[in-house]
Amino acid sequence: MTATRGRTQADAKTRQPREARDPRVQAGARTRTPRTAPRAAAPTPRAAAVTAGSGSGGSGGPGGSAPRAWRVGPSSRRTRIMIGVVLVALVLFAVRLVQVQVVQGPGLAEAASSSRMREYPIHAQRGDIVDADGAVLATSVMTYDIQVDQHQIPAFVYYAEDGKTVLGRGASAAAELMAPLLGVDAHELGAQLTGSNGGLIIARNVTPEVRNQLLDLGVNGLTSNLEEMRVYPAGVTAGSLVGWVKSDGEGAAGIEYRFDDLLGGTDGLRTGEIGVGGVMIPGAGQTVTPADNGDTVHLTIDSDLQQRSQEIIDAKVAETVSEWGAVVVIEVGTGRILSWAESGMVDPNDPSGYGRLNSLQSPYEPGSTGKILTVAAAMEEGLVTPTSEFEVPYTYTPPNSSQTFKDHTEHETERLTVTGILADSSNTGTIQIGQLMSDQTRVDYMDSFGWGAPTGVELAGETAGIALDPTKWDGRSRFTTMFGQHVQVNLLQNTNVIATLANGGVRTPLHLVDGTSDDDGRFTPSASGEEVRVVSPETASDMIRMLESVTSEDGATGNRAAIDGYRVAGKTGTAQVADGQGGVTATAASFVGVVPADAPRIAVGVILFKPQHGFFGGTIAAPVFHDVASFALQTLGIPPTGEKATLFPSYPGEEPPTVG
Repeated sequence: MTATRGRTQADAKTRQPREARDPRVQAGARTRTPRTAPRAAAPTPRAAAVTAGSGSGGSGGPGGSAPRAWRVGPSSRRTRIMIGVVLVALVLFAVRLVQVQVVQGPGLAEAASSSRMREYPIHAQRGDIVDADGAVLATSVMTYDIQVDQHQIPAFVYYAEDGKTVLGRGASAAAELMAPLLGVDAHELGAQLTGSNGGLIIARNVTPEVRNQLLDLGVNGLTSNLEEMRVYPAGVTAGSLVGWVKSDGEGAAGIEYRFDDLLGGTDGLRTGEIGVGGVMIPGAGQTVTPADNGDTVHLTIDSDLQQRSQEIIDAKVAETVSEWGAVVVIEVGTGRILSWAESGMVDPNDPSGYGRLNSLQSPYEPGSTGKILTVAAAMEEGLVTPTSEFEVPYTYTPPNSSQTFKDHTEHETERLTVTGILADSSNTGTIQIGQLMSDQTRVDYMDSFGWGAPTGVELAGETAGIALDPTKWDGRSRFTTMFGQHVQVNLLQNTNVIATLANGGVRTPLHLVDGTSDDDGRFTPSASGEEVRVVSPETASDMIRMLESVTSEDGATGNRAAIDGYRVAGKTGTAQVADGQGGVTATAASFVGVVPADAPRIAVGVILFKPQHGFFGGTIAAPVFHDVASFALQTLGIPPTGEKATLFPSYPGEEPPTVG
């Protein structure tokens, strides 16, 4: 016992310096004293190990050491750190919550809503082009192909009006709703809606109304493809005037091009919010901006007259082997173009080329029809009267000029009145009249009659002709311009000269369009241009009576233009033009006239360019006037001339002729 106790004491002595050095152990011993008994009863594994390794004195005995206890409680520093981290996290979370809900909330909500919004265009239908009587010359047939993505159909849910009660799902529900609109069997349609095709066409040529009703059903995966076809029922009749559209539906030529903005209209838009599976949510912010369909363009053209005019000019061009030909009919006093036919009109249903209108874009020398302007100017200036007399030789050399001119047919020198000079279409006589005026005076009248400026007709590409500048005329051209050479005009400009005289001396702007009407039928007339007083009513009336001699007197150049039962006033023209081989052997044969001369209703102009047979205006152009004007008189219901008239004599002392 003594030995054992001694070892224990020795062991204690060996540990004492450490415990003495570690005040924490001493302090811990003091704090652990009250808890010795419970720990002895249920020692920790580490405490048990220490006890087992002690001396024979045992635990708590006089000869043994106290069991060592370990502190496991958290330190206050660690607790503070953990609390701080948690607080920082809570603050950051709160800041982020405020940022999301308060600062970014509206934007995020709008973005979420936008991501669910879908836009569906509502295509505007292109407007029609109609003639003066409302007959359709151009229209659009708008249909849709209905396409379905079969993958999306199973997600379709058909709700009752309360938006909650489910009435059907998938292909069967969609088919029940769609079949009545498409006019098909619901079971057959349901089979079509089932499968894995992402772009199956289930219906073609669906009307816009049915297409809109189908889309309103909200069947997810249902789309439509627009199929718009432009149709021209009249074919080649007025084809080059009407024009056509390109593959994208935009105007390419003629009225289609010139009025593309009005005809095209403005597309509308259907906007709606979609839910799961692409189904449009009923009433969820849906908006519809209706399409504004294109306007209808009303032409001045009479389709019957237009068709007949085209037949006549095509036949004459073929007969004379002309490069091209054209004829225009203008309503006197209004400037409305009732017919405008040109050889080789394009069929807009199958267009080729550029739809060029030579009568508008290829000016030509008017020839003797230009003599009308020279004589009218001289009469308005008070320099001549219808019965003024001139010595008219076959050849003539003006004073102070080295240039010599001649008439179209050799003849003896004869004495003619101004009326006779027009009836015989004398170049030498016209020069004598023209040289009574200054060059600038003649140019001023050319401007007033509308030469050298666009007519304003509603088609693109008009060529106004050669600008009239007398300072650029040489010693010969100042005289040739008196009888329609060395000056160029288009057919509309040339015809409007005689239409101006028939209208009492007032030039009226020409137009091809009466106006437009919108989708509700509201008509907007075309803006009328400014009228121009060119000559007095007295000069105009005398000129018309003088020009009657051209068609009525025996041997006059325009006899082939005469129409039984009607008084006709007109003028032939045969101009020398370049032949393309360095010479001027080709001709431009023309005629302009009005009927009835006693109460003019229509003015008709004809041009046959570079004919290989016939050559003269009185020979080949005057008959075209006769045929077209005769048909126009019947079509328009214009009664025959009611009164006879005494004309001016062509020769001094002659008994004035009577017509009518």
